[in-house]
Amino acid sequence: MKTSEIPAFVDEVIKAGCDICAVGHDKYVFGDADLSPSELKFALPELERIEQTYGDRDFLVREIAAYLRSIGRYLEVGSSAKHWSANTKTRQ
Repeated sequence: MKTSEIPAFVDEVIKAGCDICAVGHDKYVFGDADLSPSELKFALPELERIEQTYGDRDFLVREIAAYLRSIGRYLEVGSSAKHWSANTKTRQ
């Protein structure tokens, strides 16, 4: 995977139904554990296709997290927010 492919990668993961977000500045999660069985049935083949399309991304974890933060999809470590969309509600 190339750095320039990060936005497309994130977009495809979201379209697959996974609620991807950064955690802190150096991690990210897909959120596929929250999917119903029928949603997971759709998402798993899509995630496999995405994995094959973009390949290894382990070396881009910080860059992916930075991109997710730039589009507002992040949770701060230690935050009381349960979902990235609650960021604005927990900031003072």
